Amino acid sequence: MAKATWNGRVIADSADTVIVEGNHYFPADAVDSALLKPSSTTSVCGWKGLANYFTLVVDGAENPDAVWYYADPKPEAARIKGRLAFWKGVVVSG
Repeated sequence: MAKATWNGRVIADSADTVIVEGNHYFPADAVDSALLKPSSTTSVCGWKGLANYFTLVVDGAENPDAVWYYADPKPEAARIKGRLAFWKGVVVSG
């Protein structure tokens, strides 16, 4: 079971994560979507494709672009489609 927490709040909790490059990718339905605010930030990974981001909002505190996902990953990364990962101080345990 993996759990992602930030600012004292559980953001995601799941026994079904996919680990890629040391990052747990959680199923979208395991993430508390009420804590996510869309971001216009994008980045590109050579083998995964275009990444999009969310800002975390917990009790009024914001963590910009702390959540990322690949809406349409390249075929080599198809197993992370529909999943979200965390960084920027989000603690993932398990």
